[in-house]
Amino acid sequence: MVTVNPKTFIQEYFEAISGKPKTMDLINKYVSDEHLAGHIMDYENSFPCYELIAEDMICEDDKIAVRARVKGEHKGQLMGYPPTGKTIDIPLSVIYQIEEDKIAKGWIFVDHMELMTQLGIISLN
Repeated sequence: MVTVNPKTFIQEYFEAISGKPKTMDLINKYVSDEHLAGHIMDYENSFPCYELIAEDMICEDDKIAVRARVKGEHKGQLMGYPPTGKTIDIPLSVIYQIEEDKIAKGWIFVDHMELMTQLGIISLN
């Protein structure tokens, strides 16, 4: 059962984590999905204090789709690649399912080719 307004909840969530340190206490306030929480912490370790900028949101019932951008500086290992010090600004889409006033499930869609290109790990030329 959802007792919060999903759009307002996700806006508050983005505001709480964007550009700030993401601790497990903070993540647990908003997220009950262990897989999503682990993903957030992995990217926090790779791109400390990364920013999430929501560009569009569409809500229906207990789900909310977000078109957004993620910005950050690569300061920690990512998928086996050492820090490059390069900044990223990549598009992403995510669908959240809200249950019991937390994110119970998250489906994230990121352009990994664009991510690897911006980090200089691959070249499309």
